[in-house]
Amino acid sequence: MKRRTALASLAATACAVALPARAQSTKIVFGYTAVTDFTSVFVAAEEGYFKKRNIDVELKFIPLNSTIPAAIQSDSLQIGGPTPSVFLQSVDGGLDHVVVAGGGVTSKAVTGFGLVARAGAGIKTPQDCVGKKIGVPGLGAFLHVTFRAWLKENKVDYKKVNFVEASFPQHGDLLRGGSVDAVVTADPFMSRITDSGAGYVASYYSTFLAEGNPTIIHTAKREWVQKNPAAAKAFREAVVEGAAFMQQPKNNDKVRAAIGKYIKLPPEVLAKVQLSPPGPVVTEKQLTYWVGLMKDQEMLQTTIDVTKLIAK
Repeated sequence: MKRRTALASLAATACAVALPARAQSTKIVFGYTAVTDFTSVFVAAEEGYFKKRNIDVELKFIPLNSTIPAAIQSDSLQIGGPTPSVFLQSVDGGLDHVVVAGGGVTSKAVTGFGLVARAGAGIKTPQDCVGKKIGVPGLGAFLHVTFRAWLKENKVDYKKVNFVEASFPQHGDLLRGGSVDAVVTADPFMSRITDSGAGYVASYYSTFLAEGNPTIIHTAKREWVQKNPAAAKAFREAVVEGAAFMQQPKNNDKVRAAIGKYIKLPPEVLAKVQLSPPGPVVTEKQLTYWVGLMKDQEMLQTTIDVTKLIAK
């Protein structure tokens, strides 16, 4: 009996030695801003989709979208979510970054962002913006670029508008204090401003945009992706799974709870927020659309080859 016990113990020890150690998870610090276009990432974190793929993703709030590429370049972030225009400007400026995955995409059915004017400002038309001071959550970012495109579409010279950079949480206070005449903002901040009476929606200008183009993309240094191809692929797959989860109506409460956790908003505010459709996989055609939009505003100095900008 003792001999059997000893043999069993030896066998267990041998098996333990033979089994390979579990691979150490890759640590990824991911930078996001306070908008719901990151919902598929929030869901992937809360539902364990990163963990099951053996990647340790820490979500870090970044106040201004335009600072994300610099944070990636300095290794403060491994992956971050700049808007397409911020990403393309960073590439144009010499940063060797690539797209790993995508966040939200445009939809004519979504009126979750727009031009919100200060109460009493009298701004009602695109022409009324001339000479006004307008806050945007990142110079050169999505809302800034698309709003200028809307002004141009309506025969208004956007160079005659004074744009100032201000993060989303500041928008309500800036309007109340009279520091700006209007802000180009997004929910949930837009709804909070209008509900408080500090401002009114002058235009849901976003409905002029083409359908299905990315509002947020998730990028990393090319060098990091080359050194961590499995982690980059795992991140993308987790975001794809998160996007599928958020599109199922039965998961609505969990999806909004995930948003509330990372954007720090109460349930009554979240209940009214529209969510942009997810677009976890970014295509060359989508990037080409953004290159064209930015060239039209003279934002790019070099010729950008979009075929080299998406991580495989």
